[in-house]
Amino acid sequence: MDLPELVLSRVAAQLGHPHGLPGLVLGHLLNRANRVATTEAVEALDIPPGAVVADLGFGGGIGLELLLSRLLDGGLVHGVDRSSAMLSAAVRGHRREIETGRLALHNGPMEALPLETASLDGAITLNTLYFITDLAGALKECARVLKPSGQLVIGLGDPDTMARQPLTAHGFHVRPLVEVTNALLAAGLEVDQHRRVSTGDGVFHLLVAQPL
Repeated sequence: MDLPELVLSRVAAQLGHPHGLPGLVLGHLLNRANRVATTEAVEALDIPPGAVVADLGFGGGIGLELLLSRLLDGGLVHGVDRSSAMLSAAVRGHRREIETGRLALHNGPMEALPLETASLDGAITLNTLYFITDLAGALKECARVLKPSGQLVIGLGDPDTMARQPLTAHGFHVRPLVEVTNALLAAGLEVDQHRRVSTGDGVFHLLVAQPL
């Protein structure tokens, strides 16, 4: 493997499972890059007063911040991530919210969410499905933890654009939107909104799904 490919491989590995100092730096960069899309994802949720919501695969933590801002009048935000580095960073950055019971953080994969069945009014997960092999299992878990009236917002880069990027050749699962939509249906979730953030090659897709 030549040097450029080695660099791409290591960056891809950090994106899939951030660790160490490079993972922390990457988390800060991702917060900046994903702020607009994450803001749109949070706004797509119909959050009732006192809601229980989650960011599944919260990474750098921008989703946690935005969800907490939506729940100023009470409620609870869960954050789930399989990276212990991201979990530790979130604990350091949100001690007050954790102590006051507004935020609960968990270490775990989307394929086995450490959350109770039918416990969430809403959840977001952005840029996570690329790193999940068992898509059916992960989406079934998302369906399990949602209330019957809950919503799930999945954020994905445009598959055609991503497939052309050299980085995604290193372990990414780039799936057509129709494959994700069909997998959601098989898991008991139906897409009732398809929002687009930006246009052209930079378009980002938000699929808003709810239990059937």
